Amino acid sequence: MSTVSATTTRRIEAPAERVLAALADYRGTRPRLLPEQFTDYEVVSGGDGPGTQVRWKLHATKKRVRDVLAEVSATDKHALVESDRNSSLVTTWRVESDGPDAAEVVVTSEWTGAGGVGGFFERTFAPRGLDRIYGELLDNLADAVAR
Repeated sequence: MSTVSATTTRRIEAPAERVLAALADYRGTRPRLLPEQFTDYEVVSGGDGPGTQVRWKLHATKKRVRDVLAEVSATDKHALVESDRNSSLVTTWRVESDGPDAAEVVVTSEWTGAGGVGGFFERTFAPRGLDRIYGELLDNLADAVAR
């Protein structure tokens, strides 16, 4: 088994503080950003940044559905970390200022992948699929914070 990693990056035309606040708003903004691959979204506790617990189903493919129960923490004032209690999946959202009215958002998901041939396909195709899914989410985020 090895670590599988998928990273998606976007420059968003809005101040970094506004972008991070939108990502941290698990009750209001976040549900509106989710593409169709996220279903059964529910805030279990909290709702604003670290300390929040949230669940959803991520439909990576038609047959592969991951049931996520994420606990949100922060490594520093520029990042949110979602650690899945049901698996080794950890997703980190890092938001850095890119000037006064823009931000760079980097979302990285990592997990312990399968071994053997299945692991080869997972390492090859899962990052591409997640890039597409998180790319759509980041496009929705850009629309939501553009004011």
